[in-house]
Amino acid sequence: QVHLVESGGGLVQAGGSLRLSCVASGSIFNINAMGWYRQAPGKQRELVARIISGGGTVYVDSVKGRFTISKDNAKNTVYLQMNSLKPEDTAVYYCNVNGRLRNSFPYNDWGQGTQVTVSS
Repeated sequence: QVHLVESGGGLVQAGGSLRLSCVASGSIFNINAMGWYRQAPGKQRELVARIISGGGTVYVDSVKGRFTISKDNAKNTVYLQMNSLKPEDTAVYYCNVNGRLRNSFPYNDWGQGTQVTVSS
């Protein structure tokens, strides 16, 4: 079992910035990928950004050039730096981490979500 704790959400004006953090803890052997997803009211959850163990990244088109995903392997932590925020970025943001536990079983776990609200 892997426990994820997210922080950094909040209310910000359009054009502002926020930094989300997600710390993974538990019986982790390795982490294959860490990512951020978001779900706005009435919409499906969508991938925002993802970073794999080798450092490669993927972003949804709507955040390219504004958001940056990064990780600290020593701390099992993933970050999402969000700049030039827009009202359409308003959503609950969820951290996702997958890999293998020390008992060799795979895991794919989600954080509890953190609200990001961007006012116009």
